[in-house]
Amino acid sequence: MKTNVVVAGWGQVTQSKQLKTLPQDPMGMMVQASVAAARNLKTPDLLPRVEAILTVKSLSVYYKTPAQDLAQRLGASPKINFESRIGGNSPQTLINTAAGMIARKEVNSVLVAGAETYVPRSLDPETPDRIKPDNALLQGIPKDYTGNDASGVTPLEARYGIQHPMQGFPLFETALWAASGMDISTYLNKVAAFWSQFSQRASTHPYAWTKTAKAPEEILRVSDQNRPIAFPYTKFMNSFVTVDQGAAIILMSQDYAKTHGSARGRTVYFSGGGYAQDRQQFMIQKTDFTSSPPLKAAVDKALHRSGFSLEDMDAFDLYSCFPSAVSIAKKMLDIKENDPRPMTLTGGLGFFGGPGNNYNLHAVATLCSRIAQGLTKTGMVTALGWFMHKHAAGIYSCLPPEKPLDTMDIEDKENFMAGQAPVKLDPNPSGTGIIETYTIVYNRDHSPAYGVVYGKTQPGDRFIGRTPWDPALFERLSTRCMVGRKVSLTMDPQTGLTLARLT
Repeated sequence: MKTNVVVAGWGQVTQSKQLKTLPQDPMGMMVQASVAAARNLKTPDLLPRVEAILTVKSLSVYYKTPAQDLAQRLGASPKINFESRIGGNSPQTLINTAAGMIARKEVNSVLVAGAETYVPRSLDPETPDRIKPDNALLQGIPKDYTGNDASGVTPLEARYGIQHPMQGFPLFETALWAASGMDISTYLNKVAAFWSQFSQRASTHPYAWTKTAKAPEEILRVSDQNRPIAFPYTKFMNSFVTVDQGAAIILMSQDYAKTHGSARGRTVYFSGGGYAQDRQQFMIQKTDFTSSPPLKAAVDKALHRSGFSLEDMDAFDLYSCFPSAVSIAKKMLDIKENDPRPMTLTGGLGFFGGPGNNYNLHAVATLCSRIAQGLTKTGMVTALGWFMHKHAAGIYSCLPPEKPLDTMDIEDKENFMAGQAPVKLDPNPSGTGIIETYTIVYNRDHSPAYGVVYGKTQPGDRFIGRTPWDPALFERLSTRCMVGRKVSLTMDPQTGLTLARLT
């Protein structure tokens, strides 16, 4: 007999930047979010009896055994304790795993929790501010961490200055600009218009970090508060990582939830999920900078398993670390520009907040709350890890799914790769190349630091190169689309890097 999975509890917490008491660390915030999730239940004291605890890996603080630590703090003795790896896909991937365990009747209840505390603070409340590290995103990952997901780039890309999402996702945006055929002003006004809608959504969300709606022109206008980061993005078009936020959800079998489940509003069913991973893991390996086959694969799996179609979705929360991520998701799902359905329920990582790996869990909690309140009937969330590498999707509804979910996560563990094989790389190119995308990375004083070009050599291999440092060239690159232009490729003997010069 099919076992349905319901989301019985959900909780979110946001820790104010201004505190008169000692701040909570991520573990403390996970406890708070878990307790908040349990308040939704008919049996609020269920947490000590939860049968599995799955935690999203914290990137801001290192914990050796976070799921066990959380269990101890909650007074629980679960049969299963598990921590995710690195990636913004992690919350939905854990939910897919939890749903599979419940559908197979391995457990009746699962707690999924995560949190980050990135706000620079001192432990002394009299001196609350401390210096923020320059590269703080992975400050909670130990040096001996094993796995190939500790970085989203290859060592070669890092040499050229593409190391973090704020430098990588603009490369997607430049390629999307080229594909649009628009001039840069028209294109960026279009991007800023939909990004402004995200800020408006965040302004009304009770747990959002930023609650000031921004007009499109404010998002585009360079100022001391909105410096250029990497072309074509200003600061307001980037994820807002420096936040303290946590979330948790409690999943149960439907039968178990009849006794212990949600005491608020309509039943929320987990209807189906999917996971897929790109064979082209790194930016330098990608065939196309305007698409994502694994994103579509993850969504297609979730839709097939749920029995719903894309047209059945009343709302979306498309993972929104940067505008290009949303644009590519809409393209892969064939969501039209004039689609009236919301594309975000929180305001996204740029305005709601981008707490490391854990943003997606806030999206799920928000969607479940809306379904329980009767504001949404059926909705979808998507989540991604690193540079469009790992993708997860989930569908939630007030209607029970038609199909069983007992093999869903097992199937994805056995068959998760999607897309083409990595493109062939030429690490020491020479001769002529064609630009496929590019960005300009800026200094804090708004001046250009360097330009990076990704392209193809005449034989069709991938190259990466630096542009010459030339203010006139940077002006051309940022005002006229140079994708498709030829460049001459030579080795700079001083830096050992390939120089890409417009011909």
